[in-house]
Amino acid sequence: MSEPQTAIAKLAAFVGDKILVFAVVAAVVVGAYMASSAAAEKAVQLPLPAFDPPASDGPRTAVFAGGCFWGVQAVFQHTKGVLGAVSGYAGGAPDTANYPAVTSGTTGHAESVQVTYDPKQISYGKLLQIYFSVAHDPTQLDRQGPDAGPQYRSALFHADEGQKQVAQRYIAQLEAARAFPGKIVTQLAPLAGFYPAEAYHQDYATLNPHSPYIIAFDRPKIDNLKKLMPEVFRERPVLVSRGQAG
Repeated sequence: MSEPQTAIAKLAAFVGDKILVFAVVAAVVVGAYMASSAAAEKAVQLPLPAFDPPASDGPRTAVFAGGCFWGVQAVFQHTKGVLGAVSGYAGGAPDTANYPAVTSGTTGHAESVQVTYDPKQISYGKLLQIYFSVAHDPTQLDRQGPDAGPQYRSALFHADEGQKQVAQRYIAQLEAARAFPGKIVTQLAPLAGFYPAEAYHQDYATLNPHSPYIIAFDRPKIDNLKKLMPEVFRERPVLVSRGQAG
C-alpha cells in the first residue's frame, strides 16, 4: 500500500472509531435521559370518583393538561367512549396559541388535549380516573418527566360547574386516601378557550412509534391503560387524521 493509501486508510479507521465512540456515548446519554424520568411513567391504581353524576345526552367535551400533549392525546385516543382527542393549547390568549410562543413558558398556555366523549359510554369521572392514573403524574409541579415549565403543568380546564364539582371532589377524595406519595398540584380553571395545535402535533404518538421520546415516555402510558383498565382500552386509536373512532 502506497503512503497516500496508508494515510487514507488510517484516516478512515480514525473516523470510524470516532463515529463508533460518538454512537456509544449518544446511546449512554439517551439511556440516562430516559432512565432519569422513568418514575414519571409509573401508573397508580386509583378508585373511581365517589361523586360522578350522569351528564346530559349528546357528545361532551373536556380539556386536560398534563405535560407534553402527545402522550395525553394518545391515552385518550385509546379509550373507549372517546369520539376524538385533539392536542392544543389552553389557558392563554388566542394570539399566543402557537408552539413557538407556548414553549417560551410565558404565554399562560398549557399543552392540553380536548377530549370529545359520549357520556353514555364513559363518564367525566372515569376520564378523570384515567387522567390521574395513567396519563400523567399530578404531583409534579410545572413539569412532567423531562419537560419543565408552566406550559407542562397539570391542569383541568372545566367547561361547566358540573365538571368543576366532579374534579374538586375527586381530588379531595384522592388526597384523603393518600393515593400519591406527594401532594396533588393539579390546577382547576374555567375553560376560556381551546386552540388546536399545529397539524404536525396531531396523532404524534401513533404516527411516530419509533421516536425515542414516544418509546420512553408515551408508549408506557398506553400500555398502563391496557393493563390497569382493560375494560376501557381500545387497540385501534381514534385519530384526528381519521376523523372518527376506529
